[in-house]
Amino acid sequence: MKVESTPKSTAVNAISFAAIISLFFMWGFITCMNDILIPELKEMFHLSRAGSMFVQFCFFGAYFVGSLIYFIISVTAGDPIGRMGYKKGILAGLFTAAAGCALFYPASTLNLYGLFLAGLFVVGLGVTILQIAANPYVTILGSPEGASGRLNLSQAFNSLGTTLAPMLGGILLSHFADSAHIHIPYLMFSGLFLLVAMVIALVPLPSFEQHGKMEGGAAALKDKTLVLGIFAIFCYVGAEVSVGSSFINCAHELIPDISEETPKIFLAFYWGGLMIGRFLGSLALVTHRSSAAKYGLMAAVAVGTFLLLLGVTYFLHPNFSPLSMWPYLVFIAINICGFIVGQSQSLKMISIFAGVNIILLAVAMVVTGYPTIWFLLATGLFNSIMWSNIFSGAIAHLGKYTAQGSSLLVMAILGGALLPPLQGLVADGLGGYHYSYFIPMIAYVYLIVFGVLAYKRDQRLNS
Repeated sequence: MKVESTPKSTAVNAISFAAIISLFFMWGFITCMNDILIPELKEMFHLSRAGSMFVQFCFFGAYFVGSLIYFIISVTAGDPIGRMGYKKGILAGLFTAAAGCALFYPASTLNLYGLFLAGLFVVGLGVTILQIAANPYVTILGSPEGASGRLNLSQAFNSLGTTLAPMLGGILLSHFADSAHIHIPYLMFSGLFLLVAMVIALVPLPSFEQHGKMEGGAAALKDKTLVLGIFAIFCYVGAEVSVGSSFINCAHELIPDISEETPKIFLAFYWGGLMIGRFLGSLALVTHRSSAAKYGLMAAVAVGTFLLLLGVTYFLHPNFSPLSMWPYLVFIAINICGFIVGQSQSLKMISIFAGVNIILLAVAMVVTGYPTIWFLLATGLFNSIMWSNIFSGAIAHLGKYTAQGSSLLVMAILGGALLPPLQGLVADGLGGYHYSYFIPMIAYVYLIVFGVLAYKRDQRLNS
């Protein structure tokens, strides 16, 4: 089976990359809206901690269901993306996500929690299709050695969406936070998905379509790094979503007199940490004559992005004190040190950052009050490069089975559906979230193992 690309001009690729980045932003924004939606629906329908986490179960469960269907089709009839092309796959994902957002209208009108969950499931299906198509598309839209850097840069804009969602989405949901009007923001999102679909339809995206006989079979699973990567994605997404989903409720449990907007601002910096780290991950792969100059540039970009976040936060929340966030600079410095220790080698960085997050979560459970919030917040910085480095490393040697491998990795996002409810059950049993963070800690232990094994195997294959 032959894979052909047309057209190949650098200008077209740049335009295509810019268009694809908008997709990463969109699904980042809509995904993080769940963290704001959970406490609203919890109060609206008088739900338990575990019951409110069904928001994440349905949304991320859709990843598993959608990816499983995709995988079965690819095994029995050949790769669907290879048949239809990445552009049509992306459009299918956008239309599906728009339909899921539109379901919030009948859910709000009928005041049915189950229908809200159904809408989230359909949105999740749409994002699943986008993930299967867009992630590998970014890796092949340029040189193979730059794949991880391009994916980190794309994921940085995904994190921009997750960062703005707690602030802008929080304002929207606070304004429409009742059963009769909560659908209005999601109707806006539905319109945005349709608008982006129109743009993608008009933009000239290079096609990487597979020509010839479509082959079935599960050949992608013969790659050991992919198999290890499937479980790594499961653990990473589960841990990341567990911390983000529980953050607001944990803050209110530990600090009862905290304002309504403060945990949302902190949550924005949790997701903002992913954006900062992903920008750094992209820069870390750039060859520079001087290591000091490269890491100096990384520090400047990190601090500049942090100051930009402060400015946006202050603009949206005038009562917010930017000086209160100064401890965040300490964690940024530790993050840059992590890149230096890992020598910017993508697979090695996974183990290092996972180890740091285990330490941060352990400290978060030992201390209490605002210190707990700070250490939970810092894990976002070290989650940053996880997705891109796991994903690009896991599909690096798949060739024509790249899309099939991508569907399996996206299927593993099921971790985001299972670990948060599990943590919610533990928190219900312990009377709060504070001591429940050993659940994501266990997930990070596996990521250390994956990073070591994948790095050794990659060294053997490239030697």
